[in-house]
Amino acid sequence: MPGDGFTITSRIRNLLRTPSMKNKKKCKENLSSKVTLEKVLGITTSGNSGLTCDPRSGLVAYPAGCVVVLLNPKKNRQHHIINTSRKTITALSFSPDGKYLVTGESGHLPAVRLWDVAERRQVAELQKHKYGVSCVAFSHNNKYIVSVGNQHDMMVNVWAWKKDVVVAANKVSSKVTGVSFSEDSSYFVTVGNRHVRFWYLDHCKANKVTRAAIPLLGRSGLLGELRNNFFSDVACGRGSKSDSTFCITSSGLLCEFNSKRMLDKWVDLKTGMAQSLSLSEDMIFCGCADGTVRAFSPSDLHFVCTLPQPHPLGTDVSAVTEASTPHP
Repeated sequence: MPGDGFTITSRIRNLLRTPSMKNKKKCKENLSSKVTLEKVLGITTSGNSGLTCDPRSGLVAYPAGCVVVLLNPKKNRQHHIINTSRKTITALSFSPDGKYLVTGESGHLPAVRLWDVAERRQVAELQKHKYGVSCVAFSHNNKYIVSVGNQHDMMVNVWAWKKDVVVAANKVSSKVTGVSFSEDSSYFVTVGNRHVRFWYLDHCKANKVTRAAIPLLGRSGLLGELRNNFFSDVACGRGSKSDSTFCITSSGLLCEFNSKRMLDKWVDLKTGMAQSLSLSEDMIFCGCADGTVRAFSPSDLHFVCTLPQPHPLGTDVSAVTEASTPHP
Protein backbone atom coordinates (compact mmCIF):
# COMPACT_ATOMS: atom_id res chain seq x y z
CA MET A 1 0.00 0.00 0.00
CA PRO A 2 1.14 3.61 -0.58
CA GLY A 3 1.14 4.25 3.11
CA ASP A 4 3.42 1.28 3.78
CA GLY A 5 5.85 2.38 1.08
CA PHE A 6 6.04 5.86 2.55
CA THR A 7 6.69 4.43 5.99
CA ILE A 8 9.46 2.12 4.74
CA THR A 9 11.11 4.96 2.82
CA SER A 10 11.00 7.23 5.86
CA ARG A 11 12.54 4.54 8.05
CA ILE A 12 15.36 3.97 5.58
CA ARG A 13 16.09 7.69 5.46
CA ASN A 14 16.12 7.90 9.26
CA LEU A 15 18.46 4.94 9.49
CA LEU A 16 20.84 6.54 7.02
CA ARG A 17 20.66 9.96 8.68
CA THR A 18 20.92 8.99 12.35
CA PRO A 19 24.57 7.82 12.46
CA SER A 20 25.83 11.03 10.86
CA MET A 21 23.86 13.17 13.34
CA LYS A 22 25.27 11.20 16.24
CA ASN A 23 28.77 11.54 14.88
CA LYS A 24 28.39 15.31 14.56
CA LYS A 25 27.22 15.57 18.17
CA LYS A 26 30.15 13.44 19.32
CA CYS A 27 32.57 15.62 17.36
CA LYS A 28 31.18 18.77 18.98
CA GLU A 29 31.42 17.22 22.44
CA ASN A 30 34.99 16.10 21.80
CA LEU A 31 36.01 19.52 20.51
CA SER A 32 34.43 21.34 23.46
CA SER A 33 36.22 19.06 25.90
CA LYS A 34 39.59 19.49 24.16
CA VAL A 35 39.60 23.22 23.29
CA THR A 36 40.84 25.37 26.19
CA LEU A 37 42.07 28.95 26.35
CA GLU A 38 45.85 28.82 26.58
CA LYS A 39 46.99 32.42 26.14
CA VAL A 40 45.47 35.85 25.55
CA LEU A 41 47.34 38.28 23.30
CA GLY A 42 46.69 41.96 23.92
CA ILE A 43 44.48 43.90 26.29
CA THR A 44 41.08 45.55 25.78
CA THR A 45 40.92 47.93 28.74
CA SER A 46 39.57 51.38 27.95
CA GLY A 47 41.01 53.16 31.01
CA ASN A 48 43.04 52.85 34.20
CA SER A 49 40.19 50.99 35.94
CA GLY A 50 40.87 48.01 33.69
CA LEU A 51 44.26 47.13 35.19
CA THR A 52 44.98 46.06 38.76
CA CYS A 53 47.78 44.43 40.72
CA ASP A 54 47.81 42.44 43.94
CA PRO A 55 50.62 44.07 46.00
CA ARG A 56 51.12 40.91 48.04
CA SER A 57 51.64 38.38 45.24
CA GLY A 58 52.46 40.70 42.34
CA LEU A 59 49.68 39.11 40.27
CA VAL A 60 48.38 41.41 37.51
CA ALA A 61 44.79 41.28 36.26
CA TYR A 62 43.30 42.87 33.16
CA PRO A 63 40.32 42.23 30.86
CA ALA A 64 40.25 40.84 27.33
CA GLY A 65 36.61 40.93 26.28
CA CYS A 66 34.66 38.67 28.64
CA VAL A 67 37.87 37.10 30.00
CA VAL A 68 39.98 38.24 32.94
CA VAL A 69 43.66 37.53 32.43
CA LEU A 70 45.62 36.73 35.61
CA LEU A 71 49.27 37.26 34.72
CA ASN A 72 52.23 36.20 36.82
CA PRO A 73 54.92 38.54 35.43
CA LYS A 74 57.77 36.73 37.20
CA LYS A 75 56.95 33.39 35.56
CA ASN A 76 55.26 34.90 32.48
CA ARG A 77 52.28 32.59 32.97
CA GLN A 78 48.60 33.26 32.46
CA HIS A 79 45.47 31.94 34.09
CA HIS A 80 41.99 32.99 33.02
CA ILE A 81 38.60 33.74 34.53
CA ILE A 82 35.80 33.50 31.95
CA ASN A 83 32.69 35.59 32.51
CA THR A 84 29.84 33.15 31.86
CA SER A 85 27.45 36.01 31.03
CA ARG A 86 29.69 36.79 28.01
CA LYS A 87 29.48 40.51 28.80
CA THR A 88 32.55 42.68 28.30
CA ILE A 89 34.49 43.39 31.50
CA THR A 90 35.20 47.11 31.90
CA ALA A 91 36.67 47.45 35.42
CA LEU A 92 38.32 45.25 38.04
CA SER A 93 40.15 45.42 41.36
CA PHE A 94 41.78 43.06 43.88
CA SER A 95 40.64 42.83 47.49
CA PRO A 96 43.21 44.05 50.07
CA ASP A 97 44.17 40.47 50.97
CA GLY A 98 44.39 39.40 47.32
CA LYS A 99 41.92 36.54 47.78
CA TYR A 100 39.13 38.07 45.69
CA LEU A 101 38.73 40.02 42.49
CA VAL A 102 35.76 42.27 41.79
CA THR A 103 34.72 43.02 38.20
CA GLY A 104 32.26 45.39 36.55
CA GLU A 105 30.84 44.88 33.07
CA SER A 106 29.00 46.68 30.29
CA GLY A 107 25.73 45.96 28.53
CA HIS A 108 22.10 45.78 29.62
CA LEU A 109 21.72 45.06 33.36
CA PRO A 110 25.44 44.62 34.04
CA ALA A 111 26.55 42.81 37.18
CA VAL A 112 29.28 43.43 39.73
CA ARG A 113 30.86 40.01 40.21
CA LEU A 114 33.21 38.64 42.85
CA TRP A 115 35.68 35.92 42.00
CA ASP A 116 37.83 33.63 44.11
CA VAL A 117 41.30 34.22 42.65
CA ALA A 118 42.85 30.89 43.69
CA GLU A 119 39.95 28.75 42.46
CA ARG A 120 39.00 31.16 39.62
CA ARG A 121 35.28 30.78 40.29
CA GLN A 122 32.44 33.23 40.89
CA VAL A 123 31.38 33.64 44.53
CA ALA A 124 28.87 36.53 44.26
CA GLU A 125 26.78 38.38 41.69
CA LEU A 126 25.56 41.87 42.59
CA GLN A 127 23.03 43.58 40.33
CA LYS A 128 21.77 47.16 40.66
CA HIS A 129 23.27 48.96 37.66
CA LYS A 130 21.37 49.25 34.38
CA TYR A 131 23.77 50.24 31.61
CA GLY A 132 27.43 49.80 32.53
CA VAL A 133 30.07 49.96 35.28
CA SER A 134 33.12 52.19 34.87
CA CYS A 135 34.94 51.71 38.23
CA VAL A 136 35.00 49.21 41.12
CA ALA A 137 37.02 49.09 44.36
CA PHE A 138 37.26 47.31 47.72
CA SER A 139 37.43 49.21 51.00
CA HIS A 140 40.62 48.61 52.99
CA ASN A 141 38.70 46.88 55.79
CA ASN A 142 37.26 44.51 53.14
CA LYS A 143 33.67 45.24 54.25
CA TYR A 144 32.48 47.26 51.28
CA ILE A 145 32.67 47.38 47.51
CA VAL A 146 31.94 50.57 45.62
CA SER A 147 30.78 50.42 41.99
CA VAL A 148 30.41 53.50 39.82
CA GLY A 149 28.19 53.43 36.76
CA ASN A 150 29.05 55.00 33.42
CA GLN A 151 27.57 58.26 32.15
CA HIS A 152 24.35 56.57 31.06
CA ASP A 153 23.99 54.62 34.33
CA MET A 154 24.81 57.55 36.67
CA MET A 155 24.74 55.50 39.91
CA VAL A 156 27.25 55.08 42.73
CA ASN A 157 26.51 51.99 44.84
CA VAL A 158 28.15 50.88 48.08
CA TRP A 159 27.76 47.14 48.68
CA ALA A 160 28.03 45.16 51.88
CA TRP A 161 29.09 42.38 49.56
CA LYS A 162 29.05 39.52 52.07
CA LYS A 163 25.33 40.24 52.64
CA ASP A 164 24.57 40.97 48.97
CA VAL A 165 22.95 44.31 49.83
CA VAL A 166 23.41 47.95 48.78
CA VAL A 167 23.84 49.97 51.98
CA ALA A 168 24.11 53.38 50.32
CA ALA A 169 23.64 54.84 46.86
CA ASN A 170 23.46 58.13 45.01
CA LYS A 171 23.60 59.59 41.51
CA VAL A 172 26.60 61.09 39.75
CA SER A 173 26.20 63.15 36.60
CA SER A 174 29.86 63.40 35.56
CA LYS A 175 31.99 60.91 33.68
CA VAL A 176 33.98 59.07 36.38
CA THR A 177 37.38 57.58 35.52
CA GLY A 178 38.85 56.70 38.92
CA VAL A 179 37.96 55.77 42.51
CA SER A 180 40.03 55.26 45.66
CA PHE A 181 39.20 54.37 49.30
CA SER A 182 40.77 56.15 52.25
CA GLU A 183 43.09 54.15 54.46
CA ASP A 184 40.55 54.02 57.32
CA SER A 185 37.67 53.07 54.91
CA SER A 186 35.55 55.98 56.18
CA TYR A 187 35.24 57.58 52.72
CA PHE A 188 36.18 57.16 49.09
CA VAL A 189 36.92 59.65 46.32
CA THR A 190 35.78 59.64 42.69
CA VAL A 191 37.33 61.74 39.91
CA GLY A 192 36.44 62.52 36.33
CA ASN A 193 35.49 65.36 34.02
CA ARG A 194 35.55 68.52 36.22
CA HIS A 195 34.76 66.15 39.06
CA VAL A 196 36.46 65.40 42.40
CA ARG A 197 33.97 64.17 45.00
CA PHE A 198 34.39 62.79 48.50
CA TRP A 199 31.78 60.19 49.58
CA TYR A 200 31.40 59.45 53.30
CA LEU A 201 30.42 56.07 54.78
CA ASP A 202 30.14 56.81 58.51
CA HIS A 203 26.35 56.95 58.36
CA CYS A 204 26.26 53.53 56.63
CA LYS A 205 26.75 51.91 60.04
CA ALA A 206 23.21 52.97 60.92
CA ASN A 207 21.92 50.79 58.10
CA LYS A 208 22.34 47.50 59.99
CA VAL A 209 18.69 47.36 60.99
CA THR A 210 17.05 48.10 57.62
CA ARG A 211 18.19 46.53 54.36
CA ALA A 212 17.06 49.53 52.29
CA ALA A 213 19.81 51.66 50.75
CA ILE A 214 20.22 55.10 52.29
CA PRO A 215 21.40 58.21 50.38
CA LEU A 216 25.18 58.30 50.04
CA LEU A 217 26.61 61.56 51.39
CA GLY A 218 28.94 63.30 48.92
CA ARG A 219 30.95 66.55 49.08
CA SER A 220 32.72 68.16 46.14
CA GLY A 221 36.42 68.92 46.29
CA LEU A 222 37.34 72.60 46.29
CA LEU A 223 39.12 72.87 42.95
CA GLY A 224 39.73 76.61 42.74
CA GLU A 225 41.34 77.67 39.45
CA LEU A 226 41.66 74.04 38.32
CA ARG A 227 37.90 73.44 38.34
CA ASN A 228 37.70 72.99 34.54
CA ASN A 229 40.28 70.19 34.39
CA PHE A 230 39.70 66.54 33.54
CA PHE A 231 40.91 64.49 36.53
CA SER A 232 42.18 61.16 35.23
CA ASP A 233 42.97 59.17 38.37
CA VAL A 234 43.00 59.37 42.17
CA ALA A 235 44.75 57.72 45.12
CA CYS A 236 44.11 58.38 48.80
CA GLY A 237 47.20 58.91 50.94
CA ARG A 238 48.85 56.30 53.15
CA GLY A 239 50.64 56.42 56.49
CA SER A 240 51.54 59.95 57.56
CA LYS A 241 49.73 61.34 54.49
CA SER A 242 46.48 59.43 55.10
CA ASP A 243 44.56 62.72 55.37
CA SER A 244 45.61 63.77 51.87
CA THR A 245 44.20 62.78 48.49
CA PHE A 246 46.30 62.83 45.31
CA CYS A 247 44.91 63.29 41.78
CA ILE A 248 46.32 63.82 38.32
CA THR A 249 44.79 65.77 35.47
CA SER A 250 44.88 64.69 31.84
CA SER A 251 46.78 67.92 31.06
CA GLY A 252 49.68 66.72 33.27
CA LEU A 253 49.28 68.11 36.80
CA LEU A 254 49.80 66.18 40.04
CA CYS A 255 47.44 67.63 42.67
CA GLU A 256 47.12 67.20 46.44
CA PHE A 257 43.89 67.77 48.41
CA ASN A 258 44.12 68.31 52.18
CA SER A 259 41.81 66.94 54.88
CA LYS A 260 39.35 69.79 54.21
CA ARG A 261 38.90 68.73 50.57
CA MET A 262 40.81 71.80 49.40
CA LEU A 263 43.26 71.61 46.50
CA ASP A 264 46.33 72.55 48.50
CA LYS A 265 49.21 72.25 46.02
CA TRP A 266 50.09 70.89 42.60
CA VAL A 267 53.13 70.28 40.41
CA ASP A 268 53.66 70.11 36.64
CA LEU A 269 54.56 66.61 35.42
CA LYS A 270 56.23 68.04 32.27
CA THR A 271 54.28 65.76 29.96
CA GLY A 272 51.68 66.11 27.24
CA MET A 273 49.19 63.86 29.03
CA ALA A 274 48.83 61.94 32.31
CA GLN A 275 46.43 59.02 32.79
CA SER A 276 47.21 56.88 35.84
CA LEU A 277 48.35 57.20 39.43
CA SER A 278 49.64 54.78 42.07
CA LEU A 279 51.22 55.39 45.46
CA SER A 280 52.74 53.88 48.56
CA GLU A 281 53.71 55.55 51.84
CA ASP A 282 57.03 56.65 50.34
CA MET A 283 56.38 57.25 46.64
CA ILE A 284 53.84 58.53 44.09
CA PHE A 285 54.06 57.07 40.57
CA CYS A 286 52.45 58.95 37.67
CA GLY A 287 51.80 57.27 34.34
CA CYS A 288 52.36 59.82 31.56
CA ALA A 289 52.41 59.99 27.76
CA ASP A 290 54.80 57.85 25.67
CA GLY A 291 55.17 55.25 28.43
CA THR A 292 56.86 57.69 30.82
CA VAL A 293 56.53 57.04 34.58
CA ARG A 294 57.60 59.79 36.96
CA ALA A 295 58.06 59.34 40.73
CA PHE A 296 57.41 62.00 43.39
CA SER A 297 57.59 62.21 47.17
CA PRO A 298 54.11 62.33 48.81
CA SER A 299 55.40 64.49 51.67
CA ASP A 300 56.13 67.57 49.55
CA LEU A 301 55.47 66.54 45.90
CA HIS A 302 59.23 66.76 45.25
CA PHE A 303 60.39 65.09 42.03
CA VAL A 304 62.40 61.90 42.68
CA CYS A 305 63.11 60.27 39.31
CA THR A 306 61.83 59.10 35.95
CA LEU A 307 61.71 55.32 35.64
CA PRO A 308 63.59 53.69 32.73
CA GLN A 309 61.31 52.93 29.83
CA PRO A 310 60.87 49.32 28.68
CA HIS A 311 62.99 48.48 25.65
CA PRO A 312 61.32 47.98 22.24
CA LEU A 313 60.61 44.43 21.10
CA GLY A 314 63.62 42.84 19.44
CA THR A 315 66.18 45.01 21.24
CA ASP A 316 69.39 43.39 22.47
CA VAL A 317 69.34 44.54 26.11
CA SER A 318 72.99 43.59 26.66
CA ALA A 319 74.01 46.10 23.98
CA VAL A 320 72.28 49.08 25.66
CA THR A 321 74.85 51.51 27.09
CA GLU A 322 72.84 54.68 27.76
CA ALA A 323 70.29 55.36 30.51
CA SER A 324 66.80 56.65 29.81
CA THR A 325 66.19 60.38 29.39
CA PRO A 326 65.90 62.17 32.81
CA HIS A 327 63.15 64.55 33.88
CA PRO A 328 63.26 67.71 31.72
